[in-house]
Amino acid sequence: MTVTVYHNPKCGTSRNVLQMLDERGVTPVVIEYLSAPPDRQTLVKMIADAGLTVREALRRKGSPYDELGLDDPKWTDDQLIDLMLEHPILINRPFVVTEKGTRLARPKETVLEIL
Repeated sequence: MTVTVYHNPKCGTSRNVLQMLDERGVTPVVIEYLSAPPDRQTLVKMIADAGLTVREALRRKGSPYDELGLDDPKWTDDQLIDLMLEHPILINRPFVVTEKGTRLARPKETVLEIL
């Protein structure tokens, strides 16, 4: 089974997910999304497949969320996606994609649902 992790090496949860996968003998494809963000189609699909709204997939802490005023309901999903692509730090993480589904692995144990 192919497992893809959209990873931020500075994120403890993201590192813990990689460790959990390693302990289970899973070697994932690791995409450091800050330097190699997903394209629009991939991001939209990951969010939908994880059963999230675009707003639920936004990272607030440590990102330009507040500075951009993204809590304002004026922002459409398309505009929020555009901002996530422009500022990949706005993409919450880690997203994990397998043949069984996609999850935002928060908490990290959520990844077990799709292994």
